[in-house]
Amino acid sequence: MNKTQLTLIALTSLLFACKEKPKNTNPLGQPDIISVKVAPVSSFGVTSTIQTTGLVSTENEANYSFKIGGVISSILVDEGQFFKKGQLLATLNTTEIAAGLAQADLGVDKAVRDYARAVNLYKDSVFTLEQLQNTKTTLDVAKKTSEATAFNQRYAKIYAASDGFVTKKVASEGEVIGGGMAVLMTNSTQKSDSYLLKVGVTDQEWAGIKVGQQAIVNLDGYPDQQFQATVLRKLQAADAAIGSFQVELKLQLGSLRPAIGMFGKAIIQTNASQDATVIPFSALVEADGETGYIFTPKGANRVKKVPVTILKFDNKNVYLKDKMEGIERIVISNSAYLNEQSTVKIIK
Repeated sequence: MNKTQLTLIALTSLLFACKEKPKNTNPLGQPDIISVKVAPVSSFGVTSTIQTTGLVSTENEANYSFKIGGVISSILVDEGQFFKKGQLLATLNTTEIAAGLAQADLGVDKAVRDYARAVNLYKDSVFTLEQLQNTKTTLDVAKKTSEATAFNQRYAKIYAASDGFVTKKVASEGEVIGGGMAVLMTNSTQKSDSYLLKVGVTDQEWAGIKVGQQAIVNLDGYPDQQFQATVLRKLQAADAAIGSFQVELKLQLGSLRPAIGMFGKAIIQTNASQDATVIPFSALVEADGETGYIFTPKGANRVKKVPVTILKFDNKNVYLKDKMEGIERIVISNSAYLNEQSTVKIIK
């Protein structure tokens, strides 16, 4: 027998030995023993929460416009600029409006003279009562026309109705604009707590949310801070664009003024209590959506794999919907290395 034949026989023997070695054994063929820790199962009522996301807005939004049409003479604020209540924001060219007002005033003067002449003629029995009354009506119409023109002239200027800032300039100086067309889109900041987080929720979540419930908010612009919020209102119709129901959270920001449209995350406390089984993260394996698995001791040195349904997570624990009947202890360490053929040793 030559050297090559001896080598082939040795390799063949090694392959058969590897093939016949049972699973969960070490290179010496001895069973692997995995040390694990176990803990008792605990169950108690937990407050249900809803996690959602949305964008920062303000409680009051306003689109400022001129009452009448004309040529825009000036816009005195820029996008992003803050303004105070009563501040002049934009004006129309008043040449045409001033001419109309002067014309209306001249009409009033003429109507006054005509009425005075009609009164004298009526006294001399030259005018009839009907003619006198018609002249008086003409005077009244001229006065009302003058008042309407003066009113329109006052609204050829846009003044801020409250403190706020400009989110968008819709028109520019020199443009011809019609009455009622938006010139400036603004958000009010009259109060420090006027900022909102508008979030979208599902229909079931919407039904579980009540006005006044508390929430915790994290804003992307302030990653190291958490803000308190309360549910201000629930919109009664779904948003057609995104298909979710809208809920508005009033933010408590103190002196901070975040940008409109900033992304935020919210956890809403729904005040609904639900029984749940609590386990540490290390006990959960093969989690996929709401489904996962845990191991429970079986006998002295074996474990059993049990499917569970996940309710929610927090920073430390996993909450399960299952009541875990008949299970008193679960494995809380080395779960990722286990299967039902594993040999375990329970340590303290």
